[in-house]
Amino acid sequence: MSRTETVRFRPNQAILVAAVIAFIGALPLASARWYFVPVLLVPLAVAVWAWRAGTEADARGLRLRALTGQRRIGWERIVELTTDARGRAVARLDDGKWMVLPAVRGTELPRLVAVTGQPLADPTG
Repeated sequence: MSRTETVRFRPNQAILVAAVIAFIGALPLASARWYFVPVLLVPLAVAVWAWRAGTEADARGLRLRALTGQRRIGWERIVELTTDARGRAVARLDDGKWMVLPAVRGTELPRLVAVTGQPLADPTG
């Protein structure tokens, strides 16, 4: 049984460090009054998002992960991979919808396509 190669794209982990620092910084406010305790949920949610979010690609397709859920998209459903005006990688699906690929920059599209085993088209001809 062969092991399939998986390429993972994750947000910068400095976000996780910033969330931990924000959580520690919010502790004095949360301990001042009981109704400030929900303030701790904001850096906690950011930390969970930074730990979990991203895109994973293998020969079968993409797995897009967010804060609370994930979505699996097979390569057969993807019509086009391109970038948007902000330099993020986006995928156009066969139903016409556009999906932003979390944590994937446009410059990383060749690495994303390489995992499929398909040749990368040369736009210069």
